[in-house]
Amino acid sequence: MSHPRWLRRAGDPRLEYGADYNPEQWPREVWDDDVRAMREAGVTIVSLAIFSWAKLEPAEGRYDFGWLDEAIDLLHANGIAVDLATATASPPPWLTTAHPSVLPIDRQGNTIWPGGRQQWRPTSPIFREHALRLVREMASRYGNHPAVVAWHVSNELGCHNVYDYSDDAAAAFRTWLRARYSTIDALNEAWGTAFWSQWYGDFEQVLPPRQAATHPNPGQQLDFKRFSSDALKDYLVREKEILREITPDVPVTTNFMVMGETKGMDYADWAAEVDFVSNDHYRLPGAQTLDELSFSANLTGNIAGGRPWFLMEHSTSAVNWQPINLAKKPGELARDSLTHVAHGADAVCFFQWRQSRAGAEKYHSAMVPHAGTSSQLFTDVVELGATLRDLASVAGVSRTPARAAILFDWTSWWAVEQDSHPSASLRYRQEALDWYTAFLDLGVRADVVPASSSFENYDVVVAPILHVVPAALADRLTAFASSGGHVITTYFSGIVDENDHAWLGGYPGALRDLLGIRIEEFGPLLDGDTAELDNGLTGTLWTDRIDTLTGTEVLASYKTGDQAGRAAITRRAVGDGSAAYVSTRLGPDGLAPVLADLLTRAGVSSELPEPLRGRVELAVRGTTRFVINRTEEPVDLSPLGEPGRTLTARGVAVLGA
Repeated sequence: MSHPRWLRRAGDPRLEYGADYNPEQWPREVWDDDVRAMREAGVTIVSLAIFSWAKLEPAEGRYDFGWLDEAIDLLHANGIAVDLATATASPPPWLTTAHPSVLPIDRQGNTIWPGGRQQWRPTSPIFREHALRLVREMASRYGNHPAVVAWHVSNELGCHNVYDYSDDAAAAFRTWLRARYSTIDALNEAWGTAFWSQWYGDFEQVLPPRQAATHPNPGQQLDFKRFSSDALKDYLVREKEILREITPDVPVTTNFMVMGETKGMDYADWAAEVDFVSNDHYRLPGAQTLDELSFSANLTGNIAGGRPWFLMEHSTSAVNWQPINLAKKPGELARDSLTHVAHGADAVCFFQWRQSRAGAEKYHSAMVPHAGTSSQLFTDVVELGATLRDLASVAGVSRTPARAAILFDWTSWWAVEQDSHPSASLRYRQEALDWYTAFLDLGVRADVVPASSSFENYDVVVAPILHVVPAALADRLTAFASSGGHVITTYFSGIVDENDHAWLGGYPGALRDLLGIRIEEFGPLLDGDTAELDNGLTGTLWTDRIDTLTGTEVLASYKTGDQAGRAAITRRAVGDGSAAYVSTRLGPDGLAPVLADLLTRAGVSSELPEPLRGRVELAVRGTTRFVINRTEEPVDLSPLGEPGRTLTARGVAVLGA
């Protein structure tokens, strides 16, 4: 059992507990109350100075570190570690006033003005000069402080500024394209610029996909998304290099945002640049809110390569940025936190410690609410701290892999939701989440893994809307099936290569031979239209005009609609394995029986007793099992060998810790 990688100090393994802490928002006398309450709650770590640039450098080159010195010393004296931010998340007003060229430009050419946060261009040389100078000052001053156990680069990189269309971005984009393609002829080939007279004679003629008369070149759009993710990653690396130079023994992280529709950053690609993966997650309203939390935590754990990771932010109760912000119900604070722990988190932290009195997030919940420590919310916070102390034995223990996996691919996500496609209603992450919910409904554990990672040790791999399939990925999937694995994929998969060029010869292109089907033309459905299947299920969004090849089994056919009588779900034996195709959107309820049949054929079954399947989620870390109630009702755990034990509504049982 290893210690969490962000800890330098000796001691027994433990789950860290804490929050973003913003002492600069409060009078000095409040700080002493804060640390007393932190100790009562069991707080072990706080993230500090995240949005403090304007306080630390109130004018260019004039630093005021006194207040931060005092805050760090106070925390250290009370046994609380510091994840110290580099404070570069938002530039101060003096910088944007003196150098307005650091401000981002949107696709229409409008300036993104100060007044919010993250008002900076990822590629701005001027911004980098000032920000990296601050990083050097922070590292030199605090790198040897015994309280500082980790560096927190910026904050939520790309949350509000992932796509910048400025002249700085244009110059950096051209540099990136030269590195990717070497020659302008190679770029022209990759982007298919023979179309619409877009042929370039020199890299200097290339621009970001700014507002155009009609749809910009799709290859240009896709590469700009790749570039934008890489530009932010490059900025992360520039900060990390300074921190490594000055403080080589202090690990470096930055908080990802693996949640919802946050898709501009390819976190699977970023993970190698941090010493440990951190994530921020906030629940989204809807029927799949808990499943989405589990999906995101699961994916984060696999981005981390199975190693423990750091939950940097989530909420104790309501957030402030949704149209209607509901408070969490009793039990949800602990359940949400422990679900992240179940999927490998070795730290549970919130935004933020003390609820702000002013500013845009004053109605965002915190560990200490406006009502103060004499509140039910703070009581729940203290109880969670005690629970995490009791779970110290799982710290450093990796997630136990499942037998099934869902592949998640950022490039397919970016490409499939671009314009000029058969349907503008495609939602990549939603389809993946629907499959995850179907697994949960069947009581079968499934890992959510980046498509770039190894999946050869799984028995079943589901690849929903795997739209972008380079030849090498098609070969990997074919080899996986041939050696006994079972591949399941869906509509609009295998259609294009890495340059967004259609694979010729009929759909699903790169996966056509593996699946044993051929499609000449897509059959997307209008909003509100449906297609009935002969197995009693109803499809929406999409259908395909499928011709099956010899040896391909039809598991279900269309009963109504333009594809009536044609195959809807197919399966083909491949070597010792198989490859299945689902040609319509069935939603979680419809996918469950289809998945159950395919899992049975693959020899994969639930680890849960039948009465508990669908009612609870099972997650495993080593010998510890987390049983998470997915319902609003108590659940009897007797079938798990826990006679007389009842799992409360919205509760989590930890077995074997």
